[in-house]
Amino acid sequence: MSDFWLIALATLGSFFAGFIDAVVGGGGLIQVPLLFILFPSTLHTNIIATNRFASIAGTIVAARHYLKSIKINYRYIAIAGILTAITSYAGTFLMHKIPLNIFKPVLFVLIVILTLYTFLKKEIGIKEKLQPNKRKLYFLFAAIGIILGLYNGTIGPGTGTLLVFALVQFVGFNFLKASAYAKVINAIADGASLIAFLLQKAVLFNIALPMLAANMLGAYVGSKMAIKRGNQFIRIFFILVMLILLSKLGWDILHTPN
Repeated sequence: MSDFWLIALATLGSFFAGFIDAVVGGGGLIQVPLLFILFPSTLHTNIIATNRFASIAGTIVAARHYLKSIKINYRYIAIAGILTAITSYAGTFLMHKIPLNIFKPVLFVLIVILTLYTFLKKEIGIKEKLQPNKRKLYFLFAAIGIILGLYNGTIGPGTGTLLVFALVQFVGFNFLKASAYAKVINAIADGASLIAFLLQKAVLFNIALPMLAANMLGAYVGSKMAIKRGNQFIRIFFILVMLILLSKLGWDILHTPN
């Protein structure tokens, strides 16, 4: 297959990734494996960097769309965003040093538990049950920022979905509000890690630029639909994306050398 058609397929996949990412996060679960399949000889770092460049504009588009409809607290955003940016940036340099044969199985078990919990507790994320203690909220946003920032920089795909879960389960947001906060925090984190990738000259611009345009369009459509359809729609997408994430991690575990 010629490079033109490979890039065309990557661009089409980027649209759907942008759509899903705008609804509940996890667009990288589509975009990253697709890039690996279409460009198998490309280095892991180049794939992640190209995906990050292509997806960040879509993340910003979705965040902007959510901000028009959802009221957010910028102090919480600043705490989580700054810490996520710092740890995400640092994580890009740790990417090759983490023993994935240990880390990924632990993460797999954790996500199985999170998915089952969300599926069985049908009321979770439908109504807001905000943590009343403000000091605890600051701590929670800081912890979420640090932990998921490191994950974003070192592993990447699925960060937005895990961020939505953390905001629903620990902070007490409904799915719609959690998606809005997640998009803004994710945009900050992606920007920080993208700077690191650009400094490493890891982005493949001939692939990334058309993917970026498609991702923006998908993010616009996805965020618009999420706002219109509400929490139950986002919950269904959340469970679907978690299952995709489990499939991706399961595949990685089976094919990671001991």
